[in-house]
Order: sequence, then C-alpha cells, then structure tokens
Amino acid sequence: MTTDPIVTPPSDEELAGLPALAPRLADALRDLGYGVSGLRQLLDDDGLAALDRGEPEAVVCKIDLALDRPGLAAVVSAFIVGDAVDLVPWLGEELVADCIRCGVLRNVGDAAQRPRHAAAIDVRPVEVDGVERLVFSDRDASMTDHVPGPDHVLGVGRASRSLLDITPMDPVGSALDLGAGCGVQALGQHGAGSITATDVHPRACLFAEATLAAAGLADSSEVLVGSWFQPVAGRRFDRIVANPPFVVGVPEVGHVYRDSGLDLDGATELMLREVPDRLEPDGTAHLLGAWAHVDSGDGADWASRVASWLPKEGVEAWIIQRDVVDPAAYVGTWLRDESIDPRNAEGRAKTRRWLDHFAANDVVGIGFGYITLQRVDGQSSITCEDMPQPLGGPFRDEAAEWLLRTAWLRDRNAGDILGARYRVRPGVAVERVELAGTEADPEQGFSPAALRITRTDGPRWSHDTDDAVVRILSAITPDAPLATVLDVMAMLGALPEDGLDDVKEALVPVVVDLVRHGLLLPAELLDDADAHDQ
Repeated sequence: MTTDPIVTPPSDEELAGLPALAPRLADALRDLGYGVSGLRQLLDDDGLAALDRGEPEAVVCKIDLALDRPGLAAVVSAFIVGDAVDLVPWLGEELVADCIRCGVLRNVGDAAQRPRHAAAIDVRPVEVDGVERLVFSDRDASMTDHVPGPDHVLGVGRASRSLLDITPMDPVGSALDLGAGCGVQALGQHGAGSITATDVHPRACLFAEATLAAAGLADSSEVLVGSWFQPVAGRRFDRIVANPPFVVGVPEVGHVYRDSGLDLDGATELMLREVPDRLEPDGTAHLLGAWAHVDSGDGADWASRVASWLPKEGVEAWIIQRDVVDPAAYVGTWLRDESIDPRNAEGRAKTRRWLDHFAANDVVGIGFGYITLQRVDGQSSITCEDMPQPLGGPFRDEAAEWLLRTAWLRDRNAGDILGARYRVRPGVAVERVELAGTEADPEQGFSPAALRITRTDGPRWSHDTDDAVVRILSAITPDAPLATVLDVMAMLGALPEDGLDDVKEALVPVVVDLVRHGLLLPAELLDDADAHDQ
C-alpha cells in the first residue's frame, strides 16, 4: 500500500450515481467483515482508541498484524486510514470500476505499477439501535491531512453520536430528520412507518440517500432538498430529529454543515419557534442546540432567553445545558474544527472578528445541550436546567420517561399529589456528608455538612434534603396513598400530629421535584409499565 495519496473529493455530478451503487458496495464490504465488530477484532481497543484520536500510523500498525484477514485489512486501509490499496482482488473489477465512476475511489496507480485505489469518500461502520450500518460522507480530516471545503458533508462526529444517544428509536408512524447531512440520524428511525430526511445541501442529500439505501431503507424513506422546513411545508410528524447548523457566530456561511447564516444563536431560536407546529399531537422532537449567554448589565440568564423562543401554548419542553464555555475557548474550538491554526494570520483575523462580534452583542458565554419537546394541549411548560454531571446510561431512556412523568404531573393539584401512591426508585442513595473541624472551629470529630438523596442511574440527579423527608421516603409504599402514609407516621409519633396539614402542604412541592427527576415514581406509571410489558 502507499500512504497519503492526494485525492480529489468527488463532484456532485459523480455522486449522483452513489445511492444506486451503495447497496452493492455495502454488501461487498460486509462480506469482508467490514463493520463495527470487524473493526473491533482487527484493531482491538488500542487501535480503536488511536482511530478516535486521529493517529493513522498507529492504526496501520494494528492492520499490519492482521495477516489472516487481508481483505478486511485492505478495505480498512482504504476507507478508514485513507491509504492507497489495490482493491480489485477484494471488491472485483466491475465494482471497483463503478466506484471510480461515482467518485468513491480514485485510481492513483500508473502504467508501471499494479492498480492502486484511494477512497475519496468515507464509508464508516457504525452501530445504531443495535444494528451495524455503513454511513457515507465526505472524508474528514481525522486520518488524512487536508482542510475540508465549504461544501464538506460531515460524517459521524461527536455531535451526531450525542444526538443518537438522546433520541428515542422505538417505532413511530412518521419521522423527520431535518438537516440530515450524511443520514445517520435517519438510521436511528429505521422502525418508523415513513422516514423523511431533508437538507439544504444537495450534496448532503446524495450521501443521505446512499446511507439509507445501503441500510435497505430506500423504500420507506424520502430525501428532500431545501432550507429548514420548506421541503415539508404543511406536514406534521410523530417525531422530529435535528442536528441543525447551530454554531454561534457571525451571520455568514463558511461551512454548510455547521453554519446557518443566522446571527449568533438564530439557528436554535428558529428551530424552537418552528418545531412545535410541525409535530402531530403528542409528537416529540429531539434536538441539539447552542445558545448565547448574553449579559446586558443584569446578568446572563440563558434559561429565560431560550424559553422566550417557545410558544406560550401547546408544548412541553425540557432543555438541558450540558456545558458552557467562554467566547475565546469557543472560537478556538471551531477554528480548529475547520483546520485553521489560531496562531497564523488567518486564524488571528477570524478570532478577532468573531470575538469582536460577541463583545458587540454582550455575549459572555456559549451554552450547549439537549432539547426535548412534545406537542401537548394547554399551556406550555418549559423546564431549563444544567446537567454537567456524567450520564449513567442513554439519555433517550431518560427523555422518554421524563415526558411520562411530566405528563402525569401536568394536571394534578396538591390533593392529587397527596392522594397518589409512590415508590422510591430502585438504586436511589442517601448521602450524608460530615466534615472535620477547621482551624477556625477546631472542635474534635465530624460535623454534619450536607444530606442528599441521589439517583445512581441515568442523569444522577441529586437533591439536598433533610431527615424528615428521608424518614418519609423510607416509609413510602406503592400500596398506600402518600397522605395515608403521613397519617400513619403521625399516629406512630414519627411526625407531629399537630401541624400535620402544614407538613403535607410543605411536602407537595418536594414530591413534585422528586417525581420530575425520577427519584420518586408514581405507582400509576409503574402499573402502566407492567401492563405494557405483559
């Protein structure tokens, strides 16, 4: 093989034949073991880590040891590493010729050498909803030294994986993948009765068509070209998934896959204003988003800014901020994303323009996170909260359960809350924190500092509490209403009989918060889940 060939990306005209070619190429690659499990066997954990870090020679060293799987080694060298390889022995002359015609491969050999073929696009194995798939996109810069152009179609990056993690994949009637790019999110909706993928970029639509065709989803899907919701005007969907071009910056398009052309966080604002009207009743949307923290003198309240973009009627919204970065760090990250060195003249000029724009608009930080929406009847309910802690499992499970819990809470008053039956979530922990005396207070021993109840699964929510609430949670049983449990505790002396009504009144908002975060589960929801399982 030969390393680091100079390969021209295929033109849109060449790629026009890719959707028809993709199933044949995918079958041939799978026959060679080219998939997630095959990569794992070929590269092992160390090689996969090197692949994730963008270290091609470390990957090649692992490939060179695979003497028993030369075909798999050849296609991994070509499509993953980007090296030039003779692929005819493994894919056949006819398929290789068709790949060259469609711009998938370039013939970089000459008359004096054996044929050598370099991949001009990425064909990347991924596992989506437990199924191994192949995703088609432009070659990224992780394994080859090149600068992606403005029309670059991104493959499966970290943002794509994050969106896959937060999006439910159970079957629905209709699903929309807006801003589909390479089509990986549409793969997650493979159980939908119909899949619609849209993108403003015709090149992206060709890659998305190829990805869906290679997965055998061509008959149940459509790929439409157009901006935002224009291709599906007047239509509604049971589920909308979107990884929009949400980079917060100046109002121009440098790269189609990340820049919307809207000022600052206008892309996220547009989505939140438009999505609710595009959902069927009880339909849900699952989005990635970014928003500016704007401080005009009274503090930067990101939650109020984002909430103002949603309608006052008809939506249940859960907006999770996963991270916040300062403007300089944000600009540096995105300059490196387009392979621009912040130290050179171009990088310094772009940094200055971007940071000046932030300063002119009082931007003091940029937040990023997950957005879950559901179309409901009645007044909107919008919850914005920070979740910097690590997740203990796929967020999609938590998002689906959160919608169930908030639906249960939506129309319940204080009497309903006290009259319901509950169960403490399995795995919830009580944390008692005690601290040793300080120099200012050198008393020997430890003093209580905090008492918390914490989920040990999912988002690991933790709530400060007191001993009285812990005693009540310990007594809760799904066999009796909460009010009855409190009455019995008072009869036994565990709660004061005088003022019990005040205890009940004070407990209601505590219970609501614990239900919303899933530490306390309504028995009614557990009964429904058991009936569904049966």
